[in-house]
Amino acid sequence: MNILVVGGGGREHAIIKKLKENKRVSRIFALPGNGGIAADAECYPIKATDIDGIVSFAKEHSIDFAVVAPDDPLVLGCVDRLEALGIPCFGPRANAAIIEGSKVFSKNLMKKYGIPTADSETFDNYEAAVKYLRGVDYPTVIKADGLALGKGVIIAQSFDEAEAAVKEIMCDKVFGASGSRILVEEFLTGPEVSVLSFTDSKTVVPMVSSMDHKRAGDGDTGLNTGGMGTIAPNPYYTAEVSEECMERIFLPTIKAMNAEGRAFKGCLYFGLMLTPKGPKVIEYNCRFGDPETQVVLPLLESDLLDIMIAVSEERLSECEVRFSDGAACCVVMASEGYPKAYKTGYEIKVGDLAENEKVYIAGAKLEDGKVLTAGGRVLGAVATAPCLECAVKQAYGLVEKISFENAYYRRDIGKRALDCKK
Repeated sequence: MNILVVGGGGREHAIIKKLKENKRVSRIFALPGNGGIAADAECYPIKATDIDGIVSFAKEHSIDFAVVAPDDPLVLGCVDRLEALGIPCFGPRANAAIIEGSKVFSKNLMKKYGIPTADSETFDNYEAAVKYLRGVDYPTVIKADGLALGKGVIIAQSFDEAEAAVKEIMCDKVFGASGSRILVEEFLTGPEVSVLSFTDSKTVVPMVSSMDHKRAGDGDTGLNTGGMGTIAPNPYYTAEVSEECMERIFLPTIKAMNAEGRAFKGCLYFGLMLTPKGPKVIEYNCRFGDPETQVVLPLLESDLLDIMIAVSEERLSECEVRFSDGAACCVVMASEGYPKAYKTGYEIKVGDLAENEKVYIAGAKLEDGKVLTAGGRVLGAVATAPCLECAVKQAYGLVEKISFENAYYRRDIGKRALDCKK
């Protein structure tokens, strides 16, 4: 089979490495891929948002199955276009991808169908939003409606911070058209949990839970990033919580999307907060999370391609989805200065890997046979082990085998989860 994977980050590298395990796969193409992915797939410089270019490529290369991984092409209708050519895909069509493409849509969906989430108000007018903010409790959460590269959420500690955030989003257009509408949301407290799930719009199969580490600095300090590391499973996500989420959140969401004529097929990501009043949805993503994918897929014992094909054919209930009882840890190695200014172009050197170690490249280019840094988040060093403590220890051991100039990483990935287990 000729497989096409749209995207070019660490998440896509993890997906590609897993797809390669299927013996039916003959060639994997990555658009655009990156310098590290090039070791596992044939990369072509077609942007993930160039839908016309992707469609033309798929025609020319006799693609048998496509995986559309990032949010932008899903929201832009990449799956719709490929399926119109007769190419089966893993990923939702545009009318279902709106669950991430518009936070206002997803919030209204939850309100309409009684899915637990934070209270909120929607605004498309700057003055009305500021007036409302004078009467809310702080901290409060402000969200741009559309896609914003994971940066469209601001937690304001005071009215002045909230007013400045609204001005940036709505007036200065720091997120472009994504900030034409905003949500002002109640600030929730409790442990956060990420749960990725396979769904064919009829059946929902949650994957192993995970815990992301968004802040740039140790102790969850510094600026928000795309993610500095993850662990799986998340110890706060107990069997009891899992059951409650399935009954009150997962199945109701799928049923709600069906009722709206927006059947969701692909990976639906549930960002949850385990509040004192029970689990609530912070956000939905219409695709695999990054870097959660880097710890979830190494624990998947079933065949990923078989599952993805079953999802596309709406027969997920017939497919075995089995995960290891072990644990995984991903330490993101970034360019110093990320998420602000940083330098790139440094050679990445990786030592010999053990069987339970993986390196997923996120930001790199290939030049003269050398893999050079080309982004803020450069790679994820991942280890699996029978227990979380062992996985964390081995992931940091793997970090010691990897070098590039100006490398930066957090030294406390997994600490919160290990403290919870004590």
